[in-house]
Parts: sequence; C-alpha cells; structure tokens
Amino acid sequence: MSVYPYCVAGWLVLIGAWGITRSHNLIHAVVCLSVAQSGTYLLLLAIGFQRGAAPPVFAGPNPPPPSNVVDPVVQAMTLTDIVIQATVTALLLALVIQIHKRHGTVDPDELSALKG
Repeated sequence: MSVYPYCVAGWLVLIGAWGITRSHNLIHAVVCLSVAQSGTYLLLLAIGFQRGAAPPVFAGPNPPPPSNVVDPVVQAMTLTDIVIQATVTALLLALVIQIHKRHGTVDPDELSALKG
C-alpha cells in the first residue's frame, strides 16, 4: 500500500485548518472547513482500500472468498461523512447569512461582542 493517499489526506486537513485560522471572512472559513473534511473522505477510503479485492457482492455462481473482499463499512462511513458535511456546510452558511443581516459584515474581527 502506498503512503501517497495518507499524505494527501493529511495535506488537505492541514491546508483546511490553516485556511480556517488565517481567514478574515466567515464564508472563506466555511469553505476551508469543507476542504479539511474532504481529507477525511480520502483517509477513510485509503484505510478501506485493498489491492486486488473484489466488491462485496456475493451473488452469482462464483462468490469470492471472504478474505478477498473490500469492507463495505468504510464506504458507508464515507457516504455518511459526505451527508454530514453537506448538512454542516448548509447550517454554517445559513448562520453566516444571519450574521451578515444582523451585523452587516462577515469579518469575524469586526463583529461586536455577543450580548446575552
């Protein structure tokens, strides 16, 4: 197994985290969070990859032996992660819209302190 997917996944997470810390725009921070979470997709798929393994379909006259089958749980976790990211991104963008309506800016440094 190559370490290349792990390096790319780590690079995506680091670039996304760096973008979040250096952002002066809330929309940019949301996009950087999406980039960082894309690294988790790649990491999950790299963990579940097996060279020469068959898909987990056991129908047909010659089902593959259990030792040469890709684990479908990792793929299901990746799909779940994609759905969660879409939901979190939509929620964060809706919050950014509300912040812009209330304060007139999306720069975190220019936002006034929260009042209770």
